[in-house]
Amino acid sequence: MIVGIGGASNAGKSWLAKSIKENCPGKKIKTLCQDDFVFPVEQQPRIKDRVDWEMPASIDFASFKTAIIKNQGNFDIVIAEGLMAFYDKEINRLYDRKVFIEITKRNFLRRKSIDRRWGEEPNWYIEHIWSSYLKYGRVPKNDPSYLLTFANNLDVAEVVDFICNQG
Repeated sequence: MIVGIGGASNAGKSWLAKSIKENCPGKKIKTLCQDDFVFPVEQQPRIKDRVDWEMPASIDFASFKTAIIKNQGNFDIVIAEGLMAFYDKEINRLYDRKVFIEITKRNFLRRKSIDRRWGEEPNWYIEHIWSSYLKYGRVPKNDPSYLLTFANNLDVAEVVDFICNQG
C-alpha cells in the first residue's frame, strides 16, 4: 500500500508518518520525505536573496516517484509525505490512501515562529511559504478520496485505522 500525506509546513506530516509506523504493529513501513528529493541548491529556484524550497521546480518528482515504486515491493506500507505530496498527478495516482492535514494560517504562523531548522526566516519568506502551500500544496477540490484531518485536533487512531486496518 502507498500512502500520501500532505499539508503545509509544520502541519505535522512527519510526526503523523512516525505515529503511523509506531501504531501499525506487524507492518513493514518505509517513509519517504519529499524534502529528501529536492534538487541541489545550485539548481533551486530563487526568490529575492533566498533559495525557494516552496516551488514545484525545487522537487525532483521523477526521483520521488521512482523511490516510491522501488520501495513498494519491499514494504507493506510506503508513506510519501511532503508539502507537495499531491502536486504531481502521476505520483498522486500511485496512492492507495491519501491523508491531508489541514492547518489554519494562525497555527502555521505560531508553529513556524518556533521552527529553527533553517535558521531565522524573515516574515516575507514565511508569508511566501504559506502562499506556496495555498497554490501548490492543497488537495484537489471536491475529491472524496482524501482523509481530511486537522492539525489542531489530529486523531491518530482514526488515521491509523484508515491506513492499517483497511483492506
